[in-house]
Order: sequence, then structure tokens, then C-alpha cells
Amino acid sequence: MITFPTCNERQATCIEESAMSSILFCKCLSQIPIKVCLPLVFDRDLESDVKSDTSGSLRKILLSVLKANRDQGVEINETLAQNDAKDLYEAGEGRWGTDELAFNDVLATRNYGQLRATFEAYKNLTGKDIDDAIKSETSGDLKKAYLTIVNCARDCQGYFAGCLYNSMKGLGTDEETLIRILVTRSEIDLQSIKEKFHQMYNKSLVETIESDTSGDFKKLLVALLH
Repeated sequence: MITFPTCNERQATCIEESAMSSILFCKCLSQIPIKVCLPLVFDRDLESDVKSDTSGSLRKILLSVLKANRDQGVEINETLAQNDAKDLYEAGEGRWGTDELAFNDVLATRNYGQLRATFEAYKNLTGKDIDDAIKSETSGDLKKAYLTIVNCARDCQGYFAGCLYNSMKGLGTDEETLIRILVTRSEIDLQSIKEKFHQMYNKSLVETIESDTSGDFKKLLVALLH
């Protein structure tokens, strides 16, 4: 896990790979201030921390995303989508082993509309969803990372609504996930996430948080939602 000092105590606190994925994979370059602010606040470099605290395929996809080479346009090239779908098949299900560099090249650089077109082309080509291919060809943190990108490309607000729901489902509350999503999405699409949450679960996000938290923590979260 990647560790950063806290603002108050300068003690190590851990950001799990799943948290890192949701922070980096669901944002464009302009929405990743941590890459710029981390050296200024903590005298640390995010890419250096990723290199030292991760390894293998997960490190490669994280570094690919940190290069911020994702296309920020909205144009969709159907020919490119078909070519990418073919490349993904040949890099995964169409060979022995998995060529993760090919997956990284597509998943870390194409705009989300282009990725959706690629996923559709992949299904037309193979008869399978890209999710199923990723689940069968990868494992562990790399599988989670790829699936996070896929889910964000398909429905970013739905992805975060699901994360919020899961953080409060059952006994106990995953407070770290709850506060991280509300804070990082507060000036991006939090209102849309609220609407998606209600659409998906037929309940208000505000009321769900109010019933699952208490005290000043509840007041803080509710304030973020208004």
C-alpha cells in the first residue's frame, strides 16, 4: 500500500489500491490535483511513491494513468474502436497468457466515449462483455483496476453511487470510502451521483447517510451533499 503523512500528525496513513484506483481512474488530468499538490504539501512525488510501493502489472497501469495521456475529446472513431477491440482480444482471450501492455494502452488513453464504443465492438466481435474477458484473463488488484476503468467509462456516476451504497450496506460503515467519494466528487458531479443513487436504489442518499452515521461526522457529510 502507498503511504502518505497526515496533515496534522505527519504519521503514515495508508491509501489502499482500491482507493487509489477510484481516485485516479475516474478523473481526467484537470481533476487530479493530488499529483501537483502532493509535492507542495508533503515534499513527496506521487509517481515515485507508486513506483516504490506497487509492483508488476498494477504499477504499470497506475503509471500509465498518471502520465495523463487520456484523450479529453468527445469524438468517437468506430474504426479505431473495432481495431482496439481486435487488439484486446488478441492480447487476452485470443492468446496464451495476457499482453497487459495492450490493455493499458487502450484503457489508459482512450476517452470514455471511445472506450464504450470499443466495449460494444468487443462484444460484437467475441460475443462476450469486456468485463468477462478481464475477469478470466486477469486477477487480483490488476483485475480490480481494469474493472474500475470499465465501470467508470460506462457510467461514472453509477460507479460511485454503487460504491457509496456498498460503504453503508450491512453492519458498520466504511467511513473512509464515504468521505473520500463525497469530498473528491463534491465539485465535479456529486449532485448527479445523488440522482443516480436514488434511481438505482429508490432511496435518498442524504437520508441513507443520516440513518447510517451520527454526530459531527453526519453533519459534515450532509453539508457536503447540499
